[in-house]
Amino acid sequence: MSYPHGAELYRGKAKTVYATDDADLLLMHFRDDTSAFDGEKKAALQRKGMVNNHINAFIMTRLAQAGVPTHFVRLVGPQDSLVRRLDMVPVECVVRNVAAGSLVRRLGVTEGLVLDPPLYELFLKNDALHDPMISEDHALAFGWASAAELKRMRELSLKVNAVLKPLFEAAGITLVDYKLEFGRHGGEVLLGDEFTPDGCRLWDAGSGERLDKDRFRRDLGGVVEAYEEVARRLGVDLPAAG
Repeated sequence: MSYPHGAELYRGKAKTVYATDDADLLLMHFRDDTSAFDGEKKAALQRKGMVNNHINAFIMTRLAQAGVPTHFVRLVGPQDSLVRRLDMVPVECVVRNVAAGSLVRRLGVTEGLVLDPPLYELFLKNDALHDPMISEDHALAFGWASAAELKRMRELSLKVNAVLKPLFEAAGITLVDYKLEFGRHGGEVLLGDEFTPDGCRLWDAGSGERLDKDRFRRDLGGVVEAYEEVARRLGVDLPAAG
């Protein structure tokens, strides 16, 4: 199955976005590429794009069913999804349920510390500046988002947590943290980009085994196998290998 597309509009670290014959719709192609440390470490991992595409479709559908507006329209190929065109807000919203990653490095807190209520942070989406942490005042001062948009982004980010945290818990997985990106569409703020193990931390609830991109960052191996395990536990229907 394939979907006709036009010019390449954007090429990120692991996805390419193409125009379609509908000005309001884009084709989002999940490549097998993976990267870490602002693109300093790179690799191509077979089946990764397909697995992420299907996990993302599953998660976005669940979120939409729970009332979170998203840009996702439908799957149109093993590595392709049709999405609405958004005017993206250059701010990443991060929700943390457990201390890990940059939070531990910045503040010296213990990895694995449970955060209740969850911690909500903002970062400027800018690889050249290494995605610096910002406040809502920064976003307002520099025109990155309005007060109403920031309020809505926070509200939706925490609603995503309320939906996904128990979903992953039921699959024996701890949703440690995740990042979200939002965009404007017809006067509304929609969840954009993706929700996959590339952009969140997922730990096995029993063993603490990493089931996310930290396997790549830390040279643990078995990256795609871990992603496939996440898909299996969630009940994502993946195409057969080969």
